[in-house]
Amino acid sequence: MPILDIKQPEYIIVSDDIRLRKFDNNFEFALEWYQDEEMLMLVDGENEPYDMERLCKMYSYLNEYGELYFNEVQDGDKYIPIGDVTFSSKDMPIVIGVESYRGQGIGNKVVTALVERGKQLEYSCLMVNEIYKYNIGSQKLFEGIGFQKYEETEDGYRYKLNLISGI
Repeated sequence: MPILDIKQPEYIIVSDDIRLRKFDNNFEFALEWYQDEEMLMLVDGENEPYDMERLCKMYSYLNEYGELYFNEVQDGDKYIPIGDVTFSSKDMPIVIGVESYRGQGIGNKVVTALVERGKQLEYSCLMVNEIYKYNIGSQKLFEGIGFQKYEETEDGYRYKLNLISGI
């Protein structure tokens, strides 16, 4: 079945106070997120802080790989970026970079909205390339939405969510 050629939207409304904003090459504010050694262990498996060159390379790659967004929350009359997510059928790396917003269900809402985007694009399934064994929070997040472990890797697990019943 052909995948629809639907352009990446500027925004995806996740909830009344959460949205995804299309990556626009302005990301200096995100460097602080990638200095957090605990968060880096969960997403990279290492705690080496990023510098601006590494951050630029990462965002450049992710923007080519899939639909790159900043997770934003409403703060008064404006939205502030608190993390990022890349959406493709093959992986969905998500970061809540601002520590005070972790554990509030934002990741669940974002991934749920992206599952809907996958259905809109007529993907048959969505994959998560790897979640580290010690990243229990991410495992619970994706499993709670219906993703299932389908393969063990050296350091973690790969996940899959079928979007079409019977496959």
